[in-house]
Amino acid sequence: MKRIFVFLLLLCSSFSIKAQTDSSRLRISLLTCSAGEELYSIFGHSALRVIDSSIFTDRVYNYGTFDFNPDFYGKFIRGKLLYYLSVENFPDFLYAYQLENRSIVEQVLNLSEEEKLKLNAALILNARGKNKFYKYDFLFDNCSTRIRDILKENVSGPVEIKNILPYEDVTFRDLIHYSLNQGRMYWSKLGIDMLLGRGLDKPATNEQTMFLPDYLFKGFDSATIGNAPLVNKVNVVYEAPSHAPGEKPFFTPFVVFSIVFFIFLALSLTNINGKKQILAVFDFILFLSAGLAGILLIFMWTGTDHQLCRNNYNLLWAIPFHAVAAFFPGSKKKIMHRYWAFVFLVYLTLLVFWVWLPQELNKDLLPVIVLLAWRSWKQFKRLEDAKKAV
Repeated sequence: MKRIFVFLLLLCSSFSIKAQTDSSRLRISLLTCSAGEELYSIFGHSALRVIDSSIFTDRVYNYGTFDFNPDFYGKFIRGKLLYYLSVENFPDFLYAYQLENRSIVEQVLNLSEEEKLKLNAALILNARGKNKFYKYDFLFDNCSTRIRDILKENVSGPVEIKNILPYEDVTFRDLIHYSLNQGRMYWSKLGIDMLLGRGLDKPATNEQTMFLPDYLFKGFDSATIGNAPLVNKVNVVYEAPSHAPGEKPFFTPFVVFSIVFFIFLALSLTNINGKKQILAVFDFILFLSAGLAGILLIFMWTGTDHQLCRNNYNLLWAIPFHAVAAFFPGSKKKIMHRYWAFVFLVYLTLLVFWVWLPQELNKDLLPVIVLLAWRSWKQFKRLEDAKKAV
C-alpha cells in the first residue's frame, strides 16, 4: 500500500513538473464576438488575445481593421481596400464591444511553450510595417481565416478539425443567408445576392466554413493537435443583455416588388384618361432601372478586383441594353421589334429554368422578373400591331 502511495505521489509530481516547464508565461486565446446590428458586424468578429505575464501586457491582435480615409469608398467599390492587423489593449477592445452590446467568448488555446512563443513571434512580426496589410477577401482571406491560417502555420503538428458543416453540400451563399436572415437584413441580402455571382454557390469545405467567426469558434472547439484538444478552457468574457429579436419588417423586397407589380396590373386594367402615357412613364422607369442595374453588375465584374462579382447570372434579368432601349419606346425600327421579342424569350426561359440555374437568384426578384417579362411582351405586341396596321 505504501509503495502504491509513493508511486501516485511521484506520478502527480511528474505532472506538476511538466506543467511548470512552460516558462513562456504566455496565454493565447481566440476571442469570438457576437453579431452587431449593422451590416459590417452582422457576421460577428474574431481576434486573438495574448497575455504576457512576464511584461504585464494584455493585447488583442485584430485582422479586421481598415482606414476610413477620403478614398475609402472608391477603394472599397473597386476591391482595392487594404485591411491590416492592428494591436490594441484588451480593456479598450472589451469596452468597444460593451458599447455595442456584443458578447465576447474566449477559448484559451492548449499550446505548448514552443508553440506559444512561435505564434506570439509570428503575430508581432505580422503587425510590423508593411507586413500588417493584406488584400481583404470576404470568403478566403479575412479576419477569421487569417487566425485559422496563422495558427496552423505555427503549431508542431497537423490541426485536425471535426465535421462542423451544418449539412452536406452547404454553399457559401447558404451560410451568409443564415446570418442575414437572423439579423432580418432582407434588403442587404438582396443586394449581396445581386452583386455576388456564381462563385458564392460553390459548396464550402469543412475548413472553408471558418471564414465566419461562429464557424471558426466551432472549428477550434472541435480541433485537436495530435491527441490533445486545441482548446482547454472556454470563458464568457462579456455577456451582452439578451433582447428579443425585432419584428420582421413588413416592407421586405418581395412585398415592395409585389406592390409595384400590382400597381402596373391595376393600371393596365383601368380605363382612366392618359393610361397609356402613365404606363409609358412606368415602363421607362422599369427598364431604365433594370438597365442601370445591369451596367453596375458589368462594372463590378470587369472593372473591379472583386472575384465574387464575376459570372453573375443576374445579368439575365438586369439586361444592360435596357438602359438604351428605355429611351426609344416608340421606335418602329425592326431592331427594336426583334429586341423586345428576344428579351421576352430570355425572361420566359429564366422563369422556366429558375430552379436549375447554376447560381441561386434571390426569390424576392420574381415579381420584378415577371413584370419585366410582361412589359417586354407588351412592347413587342405594340410594335407587332403597328407593323400589321401598316
